[in-house]
Amino acid sequence: MTDGSQATLVGSARGRVAPTGESARWPVRGTAWLAFVAGAFTLAQLLLVRPGMGLGWDETVYVSQVSPHAPAAFFSAPRARGVPLLVAPIAAWSSSTELLRVYLAALSGLTLFLALHAWRGVFPIRVLATAGGLFATLWVTLFYGPQAMPNYWVAVAALAGTGYFLRAQDDRRDRTALWGVGLSAALMAWMRPTDALWTTLPLLALLVCVPKRRRLALLLALAGGLVAGAAQWVVEAYVSYGGLAQRLSDGSRIQGGLGWNIAVADQLRSMGGRSLCRPCTGDLPHPAVTLWWYALPLLAALALVVAVRARRTAATLVPLACAATAAFPYLFLIGYAAPRFLLPAYALLAVPVADLLVRLVTTPGRVRRTVAVICVAVALAGHLAVQFAVLDRTVRRTTAAHRNWTHVAAGLHRLGIRPPCLLTGHFNVPIAFYAGCSSVATVGHNANTTAATLLRTARHTPVAVLAKGDAGPPAYARAWPWHEVAGWRVYVTPTASRTAAP
Repeated sequence: MTDGSQATLVGSARGRVAPTGESARWPVRGTAWLAFVAGAFTLAQLLLVRPGMGLGWDETVYVSQVSPHAPAAFFSAPRARGVPLLVAPIAAWSSSTELLRVYLAALSGLTLFLALHAWRGVFPIRVLATAGGLFATLWVTLFYGPQAMPNYWVAVAALAGTGYFLRAQDDRRDRTALWGVGLSAALMAWMRPTDALWTTLPLLALLVCVPKRRRLALLLALAGGLVAGAAQWVVEAYVSYGGLAQRLSDGSRIQGGLGWNIAVADQLRSMGGRSLCRPCTGDLPHPAVTLWWYALPLLAALALVVAVRARRTAATLVPLACAATAAFPYLFLIGYAAPRFLLPAYALLAVPVADLLVRLVTTPGRVRRTVAVICVAVALAGHLAVQFAVLDRTVRRTTAAHRNWTHVAAGLHRLGIRPPCLLTGHFNVPIAFYAGCSSVATVGHNANTTAATLLRTARHTPVAVLAKGDAGPPAYARAWPWHEVAGWRVYVTPTASRTAAP
């Protein structure tokens, strides 16, 4: 393929999907529509995901790294420092979860706007606004947008980076697009380096199809962004984890051993509102809850067929390819599931699916167009009803669990377990954060100490072991006095028991 034909491939596609007249109106109408979608997304988070929901397990790990209100929790090998830096402007001086949620909701809305705006000229305004609406109304997007978790930020960075890539390879004078490619790649790698690599694999492969005069600039932008974003993670690997290979090995072990594991059914089970499905057992959710998940790849395939017939394959194929590689490790390489893992894939799939839906409702012929509009409207209404029902149930269940942790933390304080203190046992990481204590583990994925070390600490620091259900305490704590606290059994050191309030 010659440079001239390469330059025409996406250039002609852009001419077909973004006519000159519409491009000229973009600065006013396009910005307003995308701002409306992003603003509605932020408002929906504040109304539907309660700001007072409390912090989850992983959130407490990330927030504790920068918060002065609790000691830093153990930072396991797979984690990256992007989220702690993201929340630092609030968490470094305030312990208010509500304020943190509002900050993240506003920031997630702004980044969604920027990610959609990155596709300026590649697809029409109505397609981008529809894509934003489709992605923003998924229960998993609304639930994790205001949370101190990395997956949403990888998703919007992947969406932006792919749009910028298509623009940059088509127009060497679009320096904004080149910077956008680099910054988007850096944000992905800053949040989750391995996810960034999987998501950008198609873009790296497609560089061979880019005209030579633009290839080097795009390679430098994409590779430079990945290196810049992952640099801290790599340096930390050598400083704290025994090297890069050891950190990757530890990360694989913590995630159950990466290898061929078909987790498609696990992801389906998590669609009912399970934030983490590990081990992933039980029945599948009601078919109404998972219907959209089955339909998504079919709609994506149909979108590609339509794009090929319209001779604008690249603009649709690139996000589909990136979505496939972003989802691949979470569908086929790990033995558990969490719905947030697939957020980057959902964000990338939203654009071609939105293009397909817009084409359906604008099809020529009054009768066909009317039928298409009715069918799409009914399908979307049912889809939204399911998404909001799952979101409401998930928020209620999560809020109740986090409130229970608050009650346990208050009970620990009454037992004399106050900072400086140390917790271990069941759910020790989040409850320790709520109580202002340190957390350690002698077994499991977060093991970072030994029983002997813990017992030495107990001589001068209040220590408690948390147990729930049929689980008993470890051998070293069996002789410790125990108390019932908010449905938990708390085994405390004898010195701590003697300081408990009457």
